[in-house]
Amino acid sequence: MYRLPLGQWVNKGVEWLLNKYGHVIDAFSTSIREIINALKDGLNIVPWWLLILIVMIVAWRARGWRLALGSGLGLLLIYDMLLWPAFLETLVLVIISAIISIAIGIPIGIIIARNNAINRIFTPLLDVMQTMPSFVYLIPALMFFGLGTVPAIFATVVFAMPPAIRLTDLGIRQVPKDLVEVGEAFGSTPSQMLWKIQLPLAMPTIMAGINQTMMLSLSMVVVAGMIGAGGFGSGVLEGISQMDIGKGFENGLGVVILAMVLDRICQGFSQTARINKKQPVKKTFKKSFNNTV
Repeated sequence: MYRLPLGQWVNKGVEWLLNKYGHVIDAFSTSIREIINALKDGLNIVPWWLLILIVMIVAWRARGWRLALGSGLGLLLIYDMLLWPAFLETLVLVIISAIISIAIGIPIGIIIARNNAINRIFTPLLDVMQTMPSFVYLIPALMFFGLGTVPAIFATVVFAMPPAIRLTDLGIRQVPKDLVEVGEAFGSTPSQMLWKIQLPLAMPTIMAGINQTMMLSLSMVVVAGMIGAGGFGSGVLEGISQMDIGKGFENGLGVVILAMVLDRICQGFSQTARINKKQPVKKTFKKSFNNTV
C-alpha cells in the first residue's frame, strides 16, 4: 500500500534549510540570545520591590486600585516563595515572544483584512498553526536552534501569533461600512483610512488579540521548559521528574499569578479602548478625519 512520505519531505526540507541558511540561523539565534541576556540583566539590576511597584502602577492605570493591590500581593508571594529569578526568566520570555508575535501578527492581519485573496491563503495556514499540538513546535525549534531560550521563543511565536492575526483581521472587517464609504467620499487615501478610521475603531478587538497572544505565549513558555527555557516551566518539570508535589505546585502557582496579572492588565486597557469606541458616530467621524480633508 502506497504511503505518502510527508515526514520524509519535511525532514529533507529542514535539512536543506540548515545546509543553505545555517549561518543566517546562527546569526539570528545569537542576536536573539543577546537581547534576552540584556533584558535579563536589566531586570536583575532593578530592585524587586521597585519592579513590583512599577507593575502596581501599570495595573492601577489599567483597571484601578483593586488590581494594583492584587498584583502587588501576588508578586510578593512569588518573591516570598524564592521564585523571583524564575519569575524574571519567564517574564522576559513572555515579553519577547509576545512583542515578536504582535509585531509580525498585526501587520499580517492588516494585510489579509484588506486583501481577500491573501486572506484565503492565510486562513488554512492559521488553522494549522492553531490546531497543531504545541509540543510539535519544539521539534523544528530544537533542530534549528538547539537547546535554550532561543528555540523556546521560536516555538512560542509560531504558537501564539494566530490570535493577533485573526483578531486584527476581524476588527478591521467589522468597522462600519458607512464610515468607510464616507471616508472614500472625502477622498481619503488608503493609509489615511487605515490610521484614522479602521485601526482606532478596531482597537478593542486588536487588544483582545494581544491579550490572547500574551496568554498563549505564557502557556507555551512553560511547555518550552522541556528544552531548557528556564523559568517556571523548568520548575514544574523538575517537580514532576522528582515527584516533588510542593515544588510543582509553587511553580504552577507562579504561572497562575503571572497569567492573571498580565490578563487583567490587558483586559483593563482593552476595556478603555472599548469605552472610547462607544463615542457617538459624529464625534468619531470628526476625530477620524481631523487634518485629513
